[in-house]
Amino acid sequence: MTLFQSNWSKQLNIKYPIILAPMAGGITTSELVSAVSNAGGLGMIGAGYLNPEQTRQIIREIKERTSNPFGINLFVPEQGEVDEQSIVNAQTCLKKYREELHIQNQQPALSNQNNFKEQIQIVLEEEVPVCTFTFGLPSEQIVKKLKNAGIFIMGTATTVKEAQIIEKLGMDMIVAQGSEAGGHRGTFLEHPNKSLIGLMSLIPQIVDQVNIPVIAAGGIMDERGAFAARCLGAEGVQMGTAFLTCKESGAHEVHKESILNASEDEVVLTSAFSGKKARGINNRFIREMESAERSILPYPYQNTLTKDIRKAAGEQNNPDFMSMWSGQSPRLSKNISAAELIKQVVDGYEVLKERV
Repeated sequence: MTLFQSNWSKQLNIKYPIILAPMAGGITTSELVSAVSNAGGLGMIGAGYLNPEQTRQIIREIKERTSNPFGINLFVPEQGEVDEQSIVNAQTCLKKYREELHIQNQQPALSNQNNFKEQIQIVLEEEVPVCTFTFGLPSEQIVKKLKNAGIFIMGTATTVKEAQIIEKLGMDMIVAQGSEAGGHRGTFLEHPNKSLIGLMSLIPQIVDQVNIPVIAAGGIMDERGAFAARCLGAEGVQMGTAFLTCKESGAHEVHKESILNASEDEVVLTSAFSGKKARGINNRFIREMESAERSILPYPYQNTLTKDIRKAAGEQNNPDFMSMWSGQSPRLSKNISAAELIKQVVDGYEVLKERV
């Protein structure tokens, strides 16, 4: 067994089965995505919050930076409704934070509009080699369109049942997201609280129940995590927090520094920022919103309401109100280049393999 022998990576002409987690919100810049692909991994665009024009632009920027394969991740739309009173309650709850941050517009407009269909069309037109999905599954029709175009497709699973549904739909690979993972939970069947299975338990259970490759995601920061995942049956790893603090990352410097200086007990799950469970570094906003849980709207409405708060906090370098997503292994983070990180994982893996 070696990190370099994965059928799917050979199929896609990727040197190492190491995937950049598709972190939305500007973290996976064209520079970071291309750096990972150029270093032999699979760079991934986190396109969940991009409009069609931005989606096409970043794809073309990456094509100019690398001739190697890369991929894109899309958020499957979630349909939800909220009543007027709930909106009023949420706005009232957030008012004090807007005032503290000196935000002028106190009533941001709510919208459930998404660009999913347009983004799918762009992926097809631009012939992106790999397309992955989070927060749910695309229709059978979309899966067939992508596969007919020769695009490799992956789904995100947090339980065995979700993995089995992904396989049944005809996808090529499963990203098994353990509870250690930073950012939003990819759960789409059960309540997120019922799907918090640790990665080391999740991998072998999914591997035993499906016949397509499984990629391990959640808390993997170095060769030790990669080696453990491979021993349990995963055919590769997806790393997010490890790449978030890399030099090419588009994460806010306050976000990077917070991870680099955080300990494992500072990382918590919260729905305060977006209305969907996500793992990040604890701060004042998360702590105070715990007592106002009933005022938190479901995703994507809460995410829309807090956007101006997060933006203002970033502009003011104020970590109290920023969504600083992080996995459970912040002590292992480094501020190095993406290429250096991949080299360290690959070289370290070979040393571990020899020891074993």
